[in-house]
Amino acid sequence: MEAATESIARGGARAADIARRAVLAAIAASANGRLVAMASRSPERAGAMLAPYPAARVIESYEALLADPEVDVIYNPLPNHLHKEWTIRALEAGKHVLCEKPFAMNAVEAEEMASAAKASGKHLMEAFMYRFHPAMRAFVEQLRDPIHVEASFGFTAKDPSDIRLQASFGGGALLDVGSYAVSVSRWILGEPGEIFARARIERDIDMTTSGLLMFDGDRTASVWASLESPGAENLTVVAAGGVHRRERPFTAHRDPQDPYQLMVESFGDSVLNDRPVAIPPAESIANMRTLDRIREASRS
Repeated sequence: MEAATESIARGGARAADIARRAVLAAIAASANGRLVAMASRSPERAGAMLAPYPAARVIESYEALLADPEVDVIYNPLPNHLHKEWTIRALEAGKHVLCEKPFAMNAVEAEEMASAAKASGKHLMEAFMYRFHPAMRAFVEQLRDPIHVEASFGFTAKDPSDIRLQASFGGGALLDVGSYAVSVSRWILGEPGEIFARARIERDIDMTTSGLLMFDGDRTASVWASLESPGAENLTVVAAGGVHRRERPFTAHRDPQDPYQLMVESFGDSVLNDRPVAIPPAESIANMRTLDRIREASRS
């Protein structure tokens, strides 16, 4: 990149619902980023998404996006089963990658992605937006001697064609919303020891998964994820000094800062100044490893 102190310089995105809702706007509004292209196998849909950003181009194939010399950074919001392939291909093409959560289908894939990033010398980060929200960071940082975490995230997935309901796409409650509950539990308590879990399986995916994670010092976390429940998104932490609660801990609140924009700018700073990313691949591997263990425990 030319001006390592001026901008992420150039970012490309692949068409997905998350991109439409938040990340395109975050890239465009960021202090160190510029949205220049989106690749999609549906150019008409991508064109509609880019309508507010007339300077950005539609590219009709992912391969062409990776070959574009104007693009330095790829945001990858493809379905879960495609995260590994296109993240590694982007890294091998010399692009930095911001990859949507969950990082991969499992810890083995996550390790392969991390190895590809190391070999390429490019930056790779999982797009866990909630960890950049100032209020959420303050909530976690003010906790003293936490002993129990309860994290829940659920909603009703009504459309049968929703990729979250397709096993071959990496669907299921655990990978989709459970990744948040596990991430925040580990953020607060560290790495778990013994794990107990149960899941309700339908059409080869977990519609609801609940787990009990045991940590050293007799600390515990209860995690719950569902694609068949009324809206539920809560975080409760029992600590030595009292009980702390936060509603909608994983949702983007613009009050007044946009956590998507903060995430993009943080990654941009790492790219431009060659600094470690805020969520290193080792953290994403550890999160995937815990998700794998919950899945395995739910089947025993």
